Amino acid sequence: MKVDFLIIGQGIAGTVLSYTLMQAGQSVLVMDEYKPNSASRVAAGVVNPVSGRRFTVAWEYDAIYPVAVKVYRELEALLGITVFKERDIYNVLPSEQLKQAFMERTAGLSYMEDPSEERIAHYEQWLDQPFGAAIVKGGTVILSKLLPAWRDYLKAHNSLLEERMELFRLEVSATGVTYGDISARYLIFCEGAAIVNNPWFNYIPFLLNKGEVLNVKVPGFSTPDIVKRSVSLVPQEEETYWVGSTFAWDFPDEAPTADKREYLEKGLQQLLKVPYEVVDHVAAVRPSGTDRRPMMGLHPESPVLGIFNGLGTKGSSLAPAMAAEFAAHILQKEPLRADTDIKRFFNRYKG
Repeated sequence: MKVDFLIIGQGIAGTVLSYTLMQAGQSVLVMDEYKPNSASRVAAGVVNPVSGRRFTVAWEYDAIYPVAVKVYRELEALLGITVFKERDIYNVLPSEQLKQAFMERTAGLSYMEDPSEERIAHYEQWLDQPFGAAIVKGGTVILSKLLPAWRDYLKAHNSLLEERMELFRLEVSATGVTYGDISARYLIFCEGAAIVNNPWFNYIPFLLNKGEVLNVKVPGFSTPDIVKRSVSLVPQEEETYWVGSTFAWDFPDEAPTADKREYLEKGLQQLLKVPYEVVDHVAAVRPSGTDRRPMMGLHPESPVLGIFNGLGTKGSSLAPAMAAEFAAHILQKEPLRADTDIKRFFNRYKG
């Protein structure tokens, strides 16, 4: 098999990049060993313009959001499923001080609004909200539908190889790569946390962090909104919610832990006035960079090898715009942004 691009990994990064390259007329083969607790498969796919304890607007949000909506709508039309849902993020404000801080930081934003008295009253029987709430316009990428649907699409087009790449079998030359009977002009690693063991890109200072989430059932409670305080409730099926998430920078394994479950349940108990049932508790390891920016570019000595990774907790928002920029970089030689290009780590590579 001869292809233009061999892509390793089919999380949100590999999914959107492979779609983008196919739309540009390139032949693509995706290699992915299915892992149910990969970061993309555990994530809720939240698109939130305001984040963090300082309520800052997400990096480049106004530029990336329209691209994200366009690409996800295209994927909906192609795959015949719902991929993206616009949702209000109903932020329950935990104190008067944080209420004032939130209002100051978000004043004037087009995607910010105050909830009506009727809306606050609607939630009163369910939520503990003595300091009120604020609404931010956001959404969710339904990864539980998108990732398997794109996988089926790749299979149907003979563009998926369901196995783990054995790096010792890979041969790299100045004009491309060969792997068994596969040859490609470019090999792009979209392998998530596994990138730290990649001998070509291990000079990049990735920080792995483990996140844990709960799936819970709240009998009688139904809302299309994402509800957020110290934890986020993201609607799934009827009366069931994704609850997350946590961060751990030092961890011995990928298993869920009792202390993070306790943290998540404490957040739930602070938010909900009503009982809930924990249905599942899962964990996944995310790759992120020291500067919290995407990691993409071609290897300084072997430019047939590339990386598209480190999208972090904003992966669902960032993937479409960043994939478009990376594809343009490879195919049209367009320069990458300095703060996403792995050239920012080349001095470390040389050292």
